[in-house]
Amino acid sequence: MENIKSFKSSELTAITNKYSHYFREVRKRIFFTLSIFAASTLIGFAFYEDIIRFFIGALSLEGINIVFTSPFQFINLAISCGIVTGLVIALPLFILQVLHFLKPALRKKEFKTVVSFVPFSIFLFLMGFSLGAVIMKWQIEIFLARSISLGIGNILDISGLLTTVFLTSAFMGIGFQFPIVLLLLLRIGVIKHHALSKKRLWIYLGSFIFALLLPPDSIIADIFLSLPLILLFEFTLLLNRISERKRHKSGLS
Repeated sequence: MENIKSFKSSELTAITNKYSHYFREVRKRIFFTLSIFAASTLIGFAFYEDIIRFFIGALSLEGINIVFTSPFQFINLAISCGIVTGLVIALPLFILQVLHFLKPALRKKEFKTVVSFVPFSIFLFLMGFSLGAVIMKWQIEIFLARSISLGIGNILDISGLLTTVFLTSAFMGIGFQFPIVLLLLLRIGVIKHHALSKKRLWIYLGSFIFALLLPPDSIIADIFLSLPLILLFEFTLLLNRISERKRHKSGLS
């Protein structure tokens, strides 16, 4: 019994020693990323008033009464602005840290392929974030037009409004990463083009369910949120097919 315990202990020690370098590397990169996130969060917290003014101006909220419903909402908004600022700044850095950590495990060609997707990933996130904000602005304009036509006053809770805008925009930005993930999986060979094509209807359904889970409570808004995801999926399939044909032609030549 003691021999078994001794063997397990020595085996565990050997595994720990073998991967200790990787553990230290992960810890160092996580600490660095969290430090940048914390610093960015503090900056967002300090300048939350400017961030709120920017979003209110971007949403064109003239004619709508925006109110605070609690004295503590100042603190909540400052914290929310800080966290959003921290995420926006730290997310690209986190992606780079992950890439550098995975670099030794990837072939040179694979690493170049993954790195080439990073600018597109950031671009798509910004596109999705902007689209979410635009659709929320459109929803607010409809709300304002209806209240004016009915002669009904309007009051919006500033905390609830900005939280809804932030959530919708951020999740649309994340949703726009779907093509990048698909292209990487297709390039690596984890999934095949024909298998993905057969799941087309399920992808459509998943895109619509994803849109339904977002804050806007209008079916029209849900359709407008899901359509870009479906179009991006189809564009991904088209792009992959073109890429496969080019590789096939180069292989024949």
